[in-house]
Amino acid sequence: MNEPSPLFRELFLELFESLPRQGPGNRACTARALSLCNSLPPDPKILDLGCGVGAQTMHLAGLTTGKIVALDVHAASIERLKTRAGKLGLTERIFPMVADISHTGLPPGSFDLVWSEGALYTIGIGKALSVCRSLLRPGGYAAFTDAVWIVDDPPPEVRELFEPDYPEMGRVDDLLAVICGSGFSPIGHFTLPDEAWWTDFYSPMEKRIGEMRQQYFGNDEALAVIDILAREPEMHRNYPHCYAYEFFVAQTKA
Repeated sequence: MNEPSPLFRELFLELFESLPRQGPGNRACTARALSLCNSLPPDPKILDLGCGVGAQTMHLAGLTTGKIVALDVHAASIERLKTRAGKLGLTERIFPMVADISHTGLPPGSFDLVWSEGALYTIGIGKALSVCRSLLRPGGYAAFTDAVWIVDDPPPEVRELFEPDYPEMGRVDDLLAVICGSGFSPIGHFTLPDEAWWTDFYSPMEKRIGEMRQQYFGNDEALAVIDILAREPEMHRNYPHCYAYEFFVAQTKA
C-alpha cells in the first residue's frame, strides 16, 4: 500500500478535524449501545479510544455520571475537545489526552467501559480488542463501531475505497468471531441507521469540501486531493447496500 503524500495527510486532517464527528454515529446510537452495558457501576470509569474531537465523548458525559478519559493521537482534536469541555464545565469529568491507541500508557484494569466509535480498525480489531481487554476490569465492557460488508461481492470501486484502510474488513459474523477469540463475550450488536452517516458526518463533510474547493482554487494538486476525499460520501450515496457500520458491545469473559 502506498503511503499518503504529506499534502494528502494535511488536507485529510484539515477536513476531518473540522467536522462535528470523525465517523458515522449519533447520540441515539451511543445511547442504544450504552443501554446494552447493563451491569456498569453507578459512576463508571470510561475510556474513549480514538475520540477525535469528542462528539461521542460529550454524549457519554450526558448519558452517564462517570468520568471519561478521552484519548486521541491528534493533538489538534484533543485541544478542541479540551476547549469544549471547559466551556461546558466538564473539566472534572472529561480528561482529554494525546496518546496512541496501541500504547495508551494507562494502568491495566482501570476502566469499567472502553468505548471507541470508528477508531479501532486503525490498528486492527484483534490487536485493539487485546488493548481494550487489558485496560478493563473483570466484567468490563467494550463498545465499538466498525465497517462491515453487507454483500459478498461489492463492486470494485467500493472495494478499492475501503481496502487501503480496512484490509481485514469482513462481515458481522467475522467480527463476532474476533470478539469471541479476544477474551470477550458478545452482548449485542446493531447496524447504524442512514441518518447516523449523514447528519453530523457526511453532510458537514460535503459542505466543508465545497469550502475547500474555493479555498484552494487554482491549486491543482490540492484540488486533486480534495476530489479523492469527496469520493467517500459520494460512494455511500451510491452504494449504501454494500456496506454498513455496526455497533458491537462485548463483555470480558470471567
